[in-house]
Amino acid sequence: MANVIPFKAIRPENDKVHLVASRSVDGYNTSELRDKLTQNPFSFLHVINPDFEDGTRTKPGSSERLQKIKKRFKNFVNAKVFMRDETACYYLYRQVKNDNTFIGIIGCTSIDDYLQGVIKIHEQTLTEREEKLKDYLEVCEFNAEPVLFCYPDDEKINALTEDVMSYRSDYDFTTTDRVRHTLWVINKTKSVKLIKDQFAKIPAIYIADGHHRSASAALLGKLRRSKVPNYTGAEAYNYYLGVFFPESQLRIYDYNRVVKDLNGLTESQFIEKISKSFLVREVNDFIFKPEQKHEFSMYLNKKWYSLIARDGVYKAESPVGSLDASILTEHVLAPLLNIHDLKTDKRIGFVPGIKGAEALKITVDDGKAAVAFGLFPVTMQHLKWIADTNNIMPPKSTWVEPKMRSGLVIYSLEE
Repeated sequence: MANVIPFKAIRPENDKVHLVASRSVDGYNTSELRDKLTQNPFSFLHVINPDFEDGTRTKPGSSERLQKIKKRFKNFVNAKVFMRDETACYYLYRQVKNDNTFIGIIGCTSIDDYLQGVIKIHEQTLTEREEKLKDYLEVCEFNAEPVLFCYPDDEKINALTEDVMSYRSDYDFTTTDRVRHTLWVINKTKSVKLIKDQFAKIPAIYIADGHHRSASAALLGKLRRSKVPNYTGAEAYNYYLGVFFPESQLRIYDYNRVVKDLNGLTESQFIEKISKSFLVREVNDFIFKPEQKHEFSMYLNKKWYSLIARDGVYKAESPVGSLDASILTEHVLAPLLNIHDLKTDKRIGFVPGIKGAEALKITVDDGKAAVAFGLFPVTMQHLKWIADTNNIMPPKSTWVEPKMRSGLVIYSLEE
């Protein structure tokens, strides 16, 4: 059963939260990042990009860089940019983006749940990246970006969150990307107990986004346990930060593919070869998206096509084989376009569905790709099917919303 605990968060002072919370550093281009660092001295980007302050360049991931990150974070705390809650709390987080509202609970989950399979995974992690993130945690000793989890809707937790939201929030601000963020501190003893007890009844929770962060937290926990044989299990390194959304609150978008060239094929040759595995139909729409599972959109030479997988092309009883991402790779990307490793091949790119099918059209029309493929979004049921059967999705199969801001709620590993 899931062990999700409250904790004493380090979080921005109320008057600075809108200035502190930032997107992941990967979410900014070079120009945007420089502007943020220049114009906003309170941005959490200063913590994770500490070289900006003194102008001395350090190698990403190096011990020198990590020590600077830790020092910069402590400077923020000492300057009272951050405060710390005195009692262990849960935190209710609501995000409103476009027409979507997402409501989840921030808490900490156990590395034992991860190691023992209570936390279910659907994505393969890279050992090198796991180690880098583990080193980051070992030196910096804080989680600033929670792993995104989902769990089956629970009536009692849902009722509690509705009640909490009827009170005045602790944070309520809108960022420049027009996303509204609201947070409530849940510190009443009865409410804290209810949340912990209800999670303890849930047999499994699922990672929606953050597989590498989960794996690295487990690595760090095992390392520190090996150095302290009589550990109690209550030490801070036995847990890591997560935001837990009911399944009904998450939204899974498609993750689409663009390919630079047709591998030497002409347009007509390519379509002819695709027709052996798919029913191909030209679509006159200005923008076209797949309307059902096992249907793909294809944009090629200013034309949209519908591709529907023929009978017998995939095995419906196979959790991975029946994924549209797998079907596309097995019958188009690998045999026709000679793309076999989606992680390393530089001829393929990925476009999250949240950007819309227009992004595929623009990419091809601008000459950055020769062909684009749109996929139908993976369902929550299929994601759980993959995880429950201990299978792994192909790379870039899902884009999950919401995305949280870094530095909004921080979990310290120094206790």
